[in-house]
Amino acid sequence: MPELPEVEVTRLSFADRIAGAKILAAQMGKPLRWPFDAESGVKPSEIVGRCVLTVRRRGKYLLLDLSDGLLLVHLGMSGRLVFSSDAVPPAGKHDHFDLKTSRGLLRLHDPRRFGAVVYAESESAPIAQKLLGKLGVEPFGEAFTQDYFYRAIHQRKSPIKQVLLSGQPVVGVGNIYASEALFHAGLRPETLASRISRARADRLHAAILQVLQNALDLGGSTLRDFANAHGEDGHFQLQAAVYDRTGLPCHMCQTPIKTIRQGQRSTFYCATCQRP
Repeated sequence: MPELPEVEVTRLSFADRIAGAKILAAQMGKPLRWPFDAESGVKPSEIVGRCVLTVRRRGKYLLLDLSDGLLLVHLGMSGRLVFSSDAVPPAGKHDHFDLKTSRGLLRLHDPRRFGAVVYAESESAPIAQKLLGKLGVEPFGEAFTQDYFYRAIHQRKSPIKQVLLSGQPVVGVGNIYASEALFHAGLRPETLASRISRARADRLHAAILQVLQNALDLGGSTLRDFANAHGEDGHFQLQAAVYDRTGLPCHMCQTPIKTIRQGQRSTFYCATCQRP
């Protein structure tokens, strides 16, 4: 599943190119996770003539601000956006949304159809609040301080890996980057969040920022089919310390990397470098 770095890399790959473009046509294909007109009643054809002002990100959502309203885009499990100013082939069976603009075509390709494109009148509209209202703070935002993070996790009695995946203390630390951040912080994934000391919480805070920034610098992670809007793969997975390295030696101590299941997700860790 595309996580925060992949969504941000996608945003950066087309935001400047589509900004200021006039919408010439909009078409939905097969039904996605949520309908385009969920609670708004606005059909794709009704946004023709509006302009794309900016492209923002909130958690794993991309927000396309229009001259009237906005589009919320989620990539789901296997989705990716493609933007091209050149001639593009007709939509294939896995292409489920086309936004034709004066600057090029934005297309959502999503084989598993867990993604979505939803119209909202504003960010305060009910559908936007339903999708965005309970998200935690942004990791690179001013609100994500060491004090805030320690207080937020100390209120939770669940394992720290599950707390990070919940997206409530901080958004965007998905399965890949939670495993990596916990490794760099020296924390065992099963450790209860409420038992983590301030010093260890500060190390985890720093590790989250370090891992996410590194992933952004490397274009995200391409495990199966992720690519940015230029069609370029990410390379973070090539230097992962623990993720998807079961049985391989730890880069630090040579101990074989272990795997456990937490909340139906695989968690990777080093039993020597990471302590409860």
